[in-house]
Amino acid sequence: MDRSSLLELQQSLPEGVLTFDEAELTRCAKDKWQPGFSMPAAVALPRTTEEVARILRFADQRRIPVTPRGAGVGYCGGAVPAKGGIVLSVERMNKILEINPADFVVVTQPGVITAQLQEQVEAKGLFYPPDPAGRAESSIGGNVSTNAGGPRCLKYGVTRDYILGLTVVLPDGTICKTGGRTHKNKTGFDLARFFVGAEGLLGVVTEIILKVIPLPPFRSCLSAGFASMPDAAEAICRVFEAGFLPSAMELGDAFTLEAAWKRTGNPVFKGSKAHLILELDGQESSVRGETEQLAHILRNAHALSLQTANGTAECEAIWDVRREFSYGLKDTGLKKLNNDIVIPRGKLVEFFIFTDQLQKKYGIPVACFGHAGDGNIHTNVMVAPDDPRQMEAGKKAVDELFHQVIAWEGKITGEHGIGLAKLPWWNTGTSPEERELHRRVKQALDPNGIMNPGKFV
Repeated sequence: MDRSSLLELQQSLPEGVLTFDEAELTRCAKDKWQPGFSMPAAVALPRTTEEVARILRFADQRRIPVTPRGAGVGYCGGAVPAKGGIVLSVERMNKILEINPADFVVVTQPGVITAQLQEQVEAKGLFYPPDPAGRAESSIGGNVSTNAGGPRCLKYGVTRDYILGLTVVLPDGTICKTGGRTHKNKTGFDLARFFVGAEGLLGVVTEIILKVIPLPPFRSCLSAGFASMPDAAEAICRVFEAGFLPSAMELGDAFTLEAAWKRTGNPVFKGSKAHLILELDGQESSVRGETEQLAHILRNAHALSLQTANGTAECEAIWDVRREFSYGLKDTGLKKLNNDIVIPRGKLVEFFIFTDQLQKKYGIPVACFGHAGDGNIHTNVMVAPDDPRQMEAGKKAVDELFHQVIAWEGKITGEHGIGLAKLPWWNTGTSPEERELHRRVKQALDPNGIMNPGKFV
């Protein structure tokens, strides 16, 4: 790309907004998806909506690719600038503009880190439930881009369910305010949520109005070990059949537990082939009562071990166990082919039988853990990165996994997004009519195709 045109843009912006620094270019050439790396020509670090609009207007007029970027911690290559051009990072737009307990509303810029927003909201007795595993490093803008979920989405829903309004800069530089700060709104199309999960293909979100709710005053957790993943999945079915809806329901398999034990030495990981964590929240008396009932259900479902935790400190100690799963898998030295598939909840038992057969067929571990309550299982095909035969077997296993998930009417991604990682299965996982509708929307909003080109539309 001819740098002279970008120099013209640089001169029209405040100092430091557009940079050609090699370290910055390298940093913004990738996210956490290991195969993804593509150098941009420049990195934009705007601080205001107006600066974003100026950058997009300039890029649209000259057909310069623009890849929006949040914290850059995605797992599917969504922030990788596949066609070069400008990476537009919103990391400097990192202010919480308003926390309003009377309206149950938060107004924030997109660069705010999720955990920091949650901490400030909870200090005022309010609650923002979506809790992606990377909440300590992911930004709210990135959560909007991928419609991020997390363990608590079982009860509370995903990012989309908390979006009341967005300020979006369209590809031609138009600043559009959608939605508002009311909790009900039927004034036209629901355009605010239209941009949620769009992965930066339709515009740049620069301001977000979030719904928050009262902070539940009490939490309890149950941690149970089982002889197999199908046994644990059957226990989950019994919990639902009894009329309970935990705030979170997480599951880890034998390979994951073994890896976590080697990392931590925690005895909770030994003696079982599946580990289930349930959390309840609400008023203390009702939560304690429901926890006792759930413990009875899990014992009758043949739990091999059972631990109960009451209150935030004890619950967090149990969640510390869950947070070791991914790190334990990394410690194995194997390469994780990480897939966040999602299946209908009724297929959970069949799914774990299938993954057991899959690892036997290809002779490689398939480590499963994650949000079992809503069918969003992180399915990690584990391969030796320096073994070409294992790498090839891993690719075949992933392909078979996706095709089976689709056959069950599941989806190839539940929360990470398509990006570049899932691009080979985009056509398989969607109908021709659905893809055509995506194309029409993209053409209407981004006729010059500058927004995050090289991705799924």
